[in-house]
Amino acid sequence: MTDTTTAPRSKGASLAIVTGLYVVAIAAAAAWLYLGPDTAYLWLDALIADLVATAVVFVGSRIVSNSSCYDAYWSVIPPLLAVYWWLERDPGADGVRFALLSVVLWLWAIRLTANWVYAWPGLHHEDWRYPMLREKNPRVEMAVDLMGIHVFPTVQVFAAMLPVYAVTRSERAWGWLDLVALVVGVGAVALQLAADTQQHRFARTKKPGESLVTGLWAWSRHPNYLGEILMWVSLLLFGLSALPGQWWWQVIGVVGMVAMFLGASIPMMEKRSLERRPGYQDVIDSVPMLLPRPPRRS
Repeated sequence: MTDTTTAPRSKGASLAIVTGLYVVAIAAAAAWLYLGPDTAYLWLDALIADLVATAVVFVGSRIVSNSSCYDAYWSVIPPLLAVYWWLERDPGADGVRFALLSVVLWLWAIRLTANWVYAWPGLHHEDWRYPMLREKNPRVEMAVDLMGIHVFPTVQVFAAMLPVYAVTRSERAWGWLDLVALVVGVGAVALQLAADTQQHRFARTKKPGESLVTGLWAWSRHPNYLGEILMWVSLLLFGLSALPGQWWWQVIGVVGMVAMFLGASIPMMEKRSLERRPGYQDVIDSVPMLLPRPPRRS
């Protein structure tokens, strides 16, 4: 990849480029779904279309030399997948359950995408993890970019969306578990919103090396990640309510999400914080990593 400092520095121009790239990617996916060859499985058709769109975003990210073009794809595609599956639903699929699920999914997608738009400076900035991953494997840098930064998260999110597919395949009426899922999902979005808002406010006035240890961040070192996991748990609960006997393939995505956050995302963030913040070890010693606990008295 070339130096991203050659990319446009205007945030407005950067967002316009990424938006245009997503329009092309989604159009390519739609063309595959409605003009390309069909498989025997609706979910597989959707996965192939998802990968087609991912390939378009990958090409675009290479052109502008910034893999952060992919970042918003995480939250933009899931609602579109849900809409496609609902349009192709089984005739007896329960509309109430899908409506409740849609409330959670769209609230999450709009909030997370808006947070990315607010926080992303533009094409002159790339997520710090991407260059690190490519530099560790310089001989296969393009493969790492394609598979590790683009394809892997696409497959991860698709697997976590399988409970939504289950909702569109079930004639089972909605019930109490769907209400639990709604509460968990809305609560997860509210948790992420509060955590990110506190983080943005802290970033405006923080001193070099200072750590955020107030508000939700005094209860958990990663409340935003906790909210993300709970949102996917919410979708799983909707799916289990729809097809309880087919739980085994619905849990794959959530298990993968938890493994990714615990095994990769959080350790990378912790290592970076330890390197950049002299007092972060004290935060580790006093604040739980994920599951919240009341702050300890000094």
